Amino acid sequence: MYRNSFQITEDILGSISQQGTEGTTITPLIREANLSHKRTLGFINKLTESNLINRIEVRGKTVFVITQRGKVYLNEYKKFASIAENFGLEI
Repeated sequence: MYRNSFQITEDILGSISQQGTEGTTITPLIREANLSHKRTLGFINKLTESNLINRIEVRGKTVFVITQRGKVYLNEYKKFASIAENFGLEI
């Protein structure tokens, strides 16, 4: 089954959210989202531009941290996905 961009966004935000305030680097995101490096970077750029995640430098490494806006988006998306599933709809 193929995932759409909303489902991939959920996977990426969920992965970053699980790391808490420590954030995560690109490699775990690639693994957990099961995407190529190039495609993951595309999503990261969109999420950064949308202010759903922040890109920060920590000890010479780029780390991604979910913003409050990203947390709200993730929670609302999960609610919507659950409602859609209960009505037999595919997102």
